[in-house]
Amino acid sequence: MYVMKWKEFFPEKEFKEPPYFDGRFVCYPSSVILRDYLAWRQVDCHINNQYNTCFWLLVKSGKSRIEAQSSLKGTQTQEKNELLAKFGIDYNALPIMFRMGSSVFRDRDEPTGNDRVAVEHCNIIETSFWKEHPRILDEEEPLLMILRPHNNKMIRLS
Repeated sequence: MYVMKWKEFFPEKEFKEPPYFDGRFVCYPSSVILRDYLAWRQVDCHINNQYNTCFWLLVKSGKSRIEAQSSLKGTQTQEKNELLAKFGIDYNALPIMFRMGSSVFRDRDEPTGNDRVAVEHCNIIETSFWKEHPRILDEEEPLLMILRPHNNKMIRLS
């Protein structure tokens, strides 16, 4: 549908190749593992966005793509933040959509009681997100789980 409706949303843009998405279904054995995976994806979004922001600033400043890539090779978050600051950019002031990505989930529309697809740009690593949206994991209240190191069993705490 994304490709078929392209002209509706981007009438002024032609694409050279049709865009594509990588989508997978995975059955995770627990809510904790699922939340860890989603947290990792959000952190990965941040890492990729920070790198890309730095990369394109370097290219716009006159470096070739290869030079920009070489400049960034092996850099950590702090070094990238320092580079952005040289360009007058505070990474934390960039729109949250770019820093944290988009979370798409089914939610209840409170006024109507109907389910709807929600798109939020928010921190899904924080427990507060899961407390606000317990239906995502089909839990009345989000679980607090701990891993007991001596026997690797999960314990549910209420």
